Amino acid sequence: MSEGACVTVRLTNGKEFKMRYARIVEITISLVFCISTMGCFSSRAKDIEAYIKPYQVNVNANNYQLQPPDEIEVRCRIAPEIDEQKQQIRPDGKVSFEGIGEIEIAGKTPQEVAEILKKKVKDLYSLKGDHPIDVRITTYRSKVYYVLGEVSSPGPRVYTGRDTLLTALAISPPIVTAWEKHIQVVRPSHEGRKKAKIFEINFHDVKTHGDTSKNVLLQEGDIVFVPPTPLAVVGYAVAELVRPIGQALQPVYQVSQISAYGAL
Repeated sequence: MSEGACVTVRLTNGKEFKMRYARIVEITISLVFCISTMGCFSSRAKDIEAYIKPYQVNVNANNYQLQPPDEIEVRCRIAPEIDEQKQQIRPDGKVSFEGIGEIEIAGKTPQEVAEILKKKVKDLYSLKGDHPIDVRITTYRSKVYYVLGEVSSPGPRVYTGRDTLLTALAISPPIVTAWEKHIQVVRPSHEGRKKAKIFEINFHDVKTHGDTSKNVLLQEGDIVFVPPTPLAVVGYAVAELVRPIGQALQPVYQVSQISAYGAL
């Protein structure tokens, strides 16, 4: 059989759909390769040491660094100019208050913003107490982490500073095609010479045995990747193989449906 030989599907309208044997062989080899290499991920058991466990640190909103377009609310009863004022951080990193003016707050924590406002307001009012001004984060928008792969709703998730791996998987639970025993947690490297930190978690053990030893706090930019099972990979590849045939047969199906209705 020549290298250019084809499989031919003859349609009822006389048209033919051809696929080269070389393409079929290529897809078959790809399937075998995928099945044989599934599970050979880049994870390294020691990489989990780069992550912090939830019980190892007290993370709260006061440690969160504000960035556009986060939204804050200020409470200070004695200063009506800022009391109960909600402000979304502008792209230039600033917010503005009537009578106070513009304040640059990007990269600062809520407590640091409160100190800046305190200095601005003390010239107008007599402030009492250690914390006369309270700055709260009402909407987290600037930072995200990612849950990708075989989950119910893949995509970015808003990072709040207290997001754990289990929280991420609870919000975007794995679907039936997920390979739960090999979920990858990736902390990308922003330096060319440093490798990304990647470890693997068996989510099946978490659900069935309550093993939370690998539950870690996520950081901004972290990636939780839920891979497909080997069977799902085969299914996706087969779907790619037969999709062109289905598209070619679609006009024939539509004509046959019209003919069937016309015969009634």
